[in-house]
Amino acid sequence: MRILYFAWVRERAGAAEETVSPPAGLTTVGQLADWLATRSPGHAAAFADRRRLRVAINQEQARFDDPVGPGDEVAFFPPMTGG
Repeated sequence: MRILYFAWVRERAGAAEETVSPPAGLTTVGQLADWLATRSPGHAAAFADRRRLRVAINQEQARFDDPVGPGDEVAFFPPMTGG
């Protein structure tokens, strides 16, 4: 599974992207976020407040209760604003 991090999420996680093999039984983005948070103190900081995060699966906006699989690309990023 390919994980992408953007903006301050990237800064806290310490990487722009990584390829991971989550444990068996992990089926949702929320479970993925919980597992990623255990990888380092920076990851824990990145996922500390999910209200400040958005997610996309295979470049489509998603929710934390959406399903995720081994071949997916999952991106985490802050909410976007602009004009």
